[in-house]
Amino acid sequence: MAAAADGGVSRLASQRAVVIFGTSNCCMCHAVKTLFSELGVGWAVHELDKDPGGKDMEKALARMVGRSPPVPAVFIGGKLVGPTDQIMALHLRGKLVPLLREAGALWL
Repeated sequence: MAAAADGGVSRLASQRAVVIFGTSNCCMCHAVKTLFSELGVGWAVHELDKDPGGKDMEKALARMVGRSPPVPAVFIGGKLVGPTDQIMALHLRGKLVPLLREAGALWL
């Protein structure tokens, strides 16, 4: 079952340039979505608390991220970038926008 959940996460994560796994009531998920929106990035979100397979995906993400709860877990270009602190650190160092451009999430 774990391999199926891992594969499901990977499949979903590769469907858009920016994919956020979160929960509907997560304030840090909201902060990440707001940051991407303000940067002009189109993103997809998978809210684990609203998905029938969400518990299995949450366990798979916890293994990938190395912590529980694992949300928000952000994938850019199909690759796990990490939770909020990783995204904000990249942004503050000026490395998030180039990463987003490389993934095709930003055009300018």
